[in-house]
Amino acid sequence: MEQYIGLDVSQKETAISIRQGGSRIWRGKCVSDPTVLAAIIRKQAPYVKRVVFETGPLSTWFYHALSAEGLPVVCIEARHAQKILNETLNKTDANDADGLAQLAEAGFFKAVRVKGFDAMLTRTLIGVRKQVAGMSIQISNQIRGVMKTFGLIVPRSKGHVFEGHVRELLAGNDNLAKVILPLVDAWRDIRKHVANLDRQLLAAARNSKAAKLLMTIPGIGAITSLSFSSAIEDPDNFKRSRSVGAWLGLTTRRYQSGEIDYDGHISRRGDSHLRSLLYEAAIVMLTRTKSRNDSNLKDWGLRLRERLGVKRAAVAVARKLAVIMHRMLKTGEPFNRLVVVPA
Repeated sequence: MEQYIGLDVSQKETAISIRQGGSRIWRGKCVSDPTVLAAIIRKQAPYVKRVVFETGPLSTWFYHALSAEGLPVVCIEARHAQKILNETLNKTDANDADGLAQLAEAGFFKAVRVKGFDAMLTRTLIGVRKQVAGMSIQISNQIRGVMKTFGLIVPRSKGHVFEGHVRELLAGNDNLAKVILPLVDAWRDIRKHVANLDRQLLAAARNSKAAKLLMTIPGIGAITSLSFSSAIEDPDNFKRSRSVGAWLGLTTRRYQSGEIDYDGHISRRGDSHLRSLLYEAAIVMLTRTKSRNDSNLKDWGLRLRERLGVKRAAVAVARKLAVIMHRMLKTGEPFNRLVVVPA
């Protein structure tokens, strides 16, 4: 009597497929609203065993809303599901829902841990700050490029000094000023928003026990610590700290078939932004930290840099940082500079 459901979720409509005993017993569509969807499931599948849908823009909302309705929902990795769903002759929402229902019935899927709304709010704050800061840099570069066309070279500078240089160079050139000054005004407004978001990030880091703990590591600041703690959420989500490096795509890929067996570049799977932040922290640790912040981890990375180069050494240190940071969250202990780092 157990019933298995596949949901193909889109922005407007959700395709539903229900299977029981190895065959489909019902399928249909409804608006993409978890409340409406839960009512249909309770009516059409009173003995539901598992509800499966793929990762996507609405997956966090659907997962928590359907879980609150008491449904046994599972969010699965879209990249893996597509390998199965692409085997169907005709690509339709209904067929995708059928395929997901079959995966739910067979148990042949990889479940994904769906983050809570608090963690998603922190990650959204970090993502928005990154986007707005990038817009500020893009506009300042555009101002420099346009003015260079007319022989006006803006000296290397930031903030109010940059704006002062621009206005000084535009003095007496009213026609060009009419074009450039609106960009300057937009750039100034965006910088105000970046400063406001920075204050929110610092306040969040000060109020986070996990973030303050991670910031005891030289080179780890508010953004990296908040990004890591919100991505991990609960340290118990990982049985081993070493798994975090692979989860973030910082371990090498391996290909083995017959007589062929080689290791390639890092997999680059998982959170690309967090991976880049850890890489930047590793670069800072290897090149910019002062002698009073020396540690066995830094010494290990410097030895690698002499042998492999700065980029490969930074990747290795970034992976070690991910492992150490997870262990710190699990034990609650601050960073120990004297801990021996295994090769």
